[in-house]
Amino acid sequence: MLESLPFAGYTGEPRWPPVSRQAIAGPQQKDSQIVTATQAPSRIVIATRESRLALWQAEHVKARIEALYPECRVELLGMTTRGDQILDRPLAKIGGKGLFVKELESALFDRSADIAVHSMKDVPMVLPPGFALIATAAREVPLDAFVSNKYASLDDLPPGGVVGTSSLRREAQIHAQYPYLSVASLRGNLDTRLRKLDAGDYDAIILAAAGLTRLGLAARIRATLPAEASLPAAGQGALGIEALADRSDLAAWLAPLNDPVTEACVRAERALSRALAGSCEVPLGAYAEAHGQTIRLRGFVAMPDGSRIVRAEQHGALAEPEALGRALADDLRAQGAEEILAALPGA
Repeated sequence: MLESLPFAGYTGEPRWPPVSRQAIAGPQQKDSQIVTATQAPSRIVIATRESRLALWQAEHVKARIEALYPECRVELLGMTTRGDQILDRPLAKIGGKGLFVKELESALFDRSADIAVHSMKDVPMVLPPGFALIATAAREVPLDAFVSNKYASLDDLPPGGVVGTSSLRREAQIHAQYPYLSVASLRGNLDTRLRKLDAGDYDAIILAAAGLTRLGLAARIRATLPAEASLPAAGQGALGIEALADRSDLAAWLAPLNDPVTEACVRAERALSRALAGSCEVPLGAYAEAHGQTIRLRGFVAMPDGSRIVRAEQHGALAEPEALGRALADDLRAQGAEEILAALPGA
């Protein structure tokens, strides 16, 4: 069942404000431009996970809000999620990435927080009824990063080399291209994963380049994997702001934080993933790039062991990202994606 909708007639995921051709084609708003006639906010509380990366992201949004509204008091509400607590099992076996956002959404629901800041790749493809994404900030590098103390690239690893990742998407792509490598589960926040690498538990690990860059750890990246080698996850590198769908005041106040091009690309990726029931239990990649008023969208679905993989790409209008995502999903189905999905454990 799709999410509840914040306004009539819309068939995608709930958000404020709706994508429009004018918003995409027109000049982007600067943080200094307050484009609302409503009274400026006096206090905004941001719900956030307490990992170093999550706090960086929340502080980043906090600073942008404070630049917009100098008189507004912006506070962080740090929370520990079940996804942060359960570290001895792969995400795919404990309920998926929704475990990272449920507690934050509870804080929104009981009004102890106004907004939640998420890495968009961690946001489930279907939001609970009554919630909406009200802004998507400009994207950081959306690609995967190869991190190793001993090797310069995946090509340099010897047979039996151990690569750590928490992602079935990454695992499938590694198996498909490097069947002689061993892929092992890697859980924990970014700092924990780097410590495990430094302790010698893995020969290399694959992480999102965006997180390393945001925390000033870009020097740890030995190689950035091109999308042709490791297609990113839907929403990777983008920050999303979630609120209750009835908070039109927040949507108006934070509209200047929204980057229309990033938002359109992420919506195309999420529409593709949602159409194929994408979650961390499904090895699925989705990556959109904007070129003028056109989006190039690439996607794949695979078996976790990389034994079968179907790929496709399409181009579509920047102003109609969800239609493009659904069309690419149909293309992947025509190539056999449904058979792969049906064969996955738990299907």
